[in-house]
Amino acid sequence: MSWTRVFVLSLLTTLLILTFSSVVRSAAVRGDSKAADPEGAARQVFMAESDASNFFKRRSRRSTRYYELQAEQRVRLSVNERRREYNEEQRDEYDNYIKEERDEQNERSRETNEQLREYHYDGHQPRYYWFH
Repeated sequence: MSWTRVFVLSLLTTLLILTFSSVVRSAAVRGDSKAADPEGAARQVFMAESDASNFFKRRSRRSTRYYELQAEQRVRLSVNERRREYNEEQRDEYDNYIKEERDEQNERSRETNEQLREYHYDGHQPRYYWFH
């Protein structure tokens, strides 16, 4: 018995929705005199052919300011690229300098350690413990 109630309620809601949708659709149409005049509406939407061609001609031309901005942008990009390359070159030079300084320092300390080992070697113990 309950399924018949559900079925009847669903039919009633569908009928109500269809009824109100037609009311809403008819309420959306304006009832003023301009809608009855199709040529007036066409004049509002469309423009003369000469006006339209002039509009598109004006829109297709770019202003000189646009080209100036493009040139400034290209100059800015090239300056940034040169600066980036210069900074990269300076960084590489500095890295090479640091690497050479470290190598020289390591070489000096190795030579100093070797001289100290030879000076303090008394012949009783092996020179290098790690070669046993």
